[in-house]
Amino acid sequence: MLCRLGGRWLRPLPALHLRAGDPPLAPVPRSGARRPTLPVWAVAPVSAVDGNGWYEALATSSPVRVAEEVLLGVHATTGLPWWGGILLSTVALRGAVTLPLAAYQHYILAKVENLQPEIKAIAKHLNQEVAVRASQLGWSKRVARLTYLKNMRRLVSEIYVRDNCHPFKATVLVWIQIPVWIFMSVALRNFSTGATHSEAGFSVPDQLATGGILWFPDLTAPDSTWILPISVGVINLLIVEIYALQKIGMSRFQTYITYFVRAVSVLMIPIAAAMPSSLVLYWLCSSFMGLSQNLLLRSPGFRHLCRIPSTKSDSETPYKDLFVAFSSKFISRK
Repeated sequence: MLCRLGGRWLRPLPALHLRAGDPPLAPVPRSGARRPTLPVWAVAPVSAVDGNGWYEALATSSPVRVAEEVLLGVHATTGLPWWGGILLSTVALRGAVTLPLAAYQHYILAKVENLQPEIKAIAKHLNQEVAVRASQLGWSKRVARLTYLKNMRRLVSEIYVRDNCHPFKATVLVWIQIPVWIFMSVALRNFSTGATHSEAGFSVPDQLATGGILWFPDLTAPDSTWILPISVGVINLLIVEIYALQKIGMSRFQTYITYFVRAVSVLMIPIAAAMPSSLVLYWLCSSFMGLSQNLLLRSPGFRHLCRIPSTKSDSETPYKDLFVAFSSKFISRK
């Protein structure tokens, strides 16, 4: 039988007939039902996060599964509560992976800095040679400049290859650290939202719900006090400012990047406030380890231990210099 709706004749939907064994229909929520603690976008199934399925592919990828197994293994082996297991896993990853890579980054950058006098001398000599050749052959300024840049790039590349310190090697830390951070974050989100479970049969979300400490006993819920999110933003801003203070005469591009990272650090605060506390706890511990790592790599003794070459920019009192620079920029400024 047809019915008229909005000027169109529509056929009514057939009645639903449940058979034995069919799953029951979801009950209609009542006005007094308890609402989820997390926002809908924070607890949505991975298949509903993005219509293209890129997040689902990431959340079920092998690296994320490995991160989940690492977290479960640390929790099962040590017997620590989940907050302690998250902290221990973060410290272990930072100490075993990113700290050596950060030391190697400083090693490469120190060698590159020590080569700058030689590079400047070569640039001066090449500029004189190109000027003579341009005068002899009647080159235009454009041809002379292109010739200078082409040969300068070749000579600098040969110097970096000779000393095995190409600046691109200093970016290895970024290519390792960022994926590890993403995989661990997605693994903890999977645990907190129940998107995955262990093979042992116990419920990870139920354990996380009682695995917190202090003001965040439930690691599946966001931190209502905002202490964890604000701490994440403050520590990230400290890392940015320490980097900016040690750079003298930054280029315009470096200045734009610094402002961009500052904005991202502030934006992370409201984002972290909507995330499960387990995820934010990992972010906080990771940022704190990053800050400690940056300060440690300023120590002359540690740099000598890592065989990082000495440079003209090194200081015998790095922490005192940092405090003075920080005070003059933020405290003593009128």
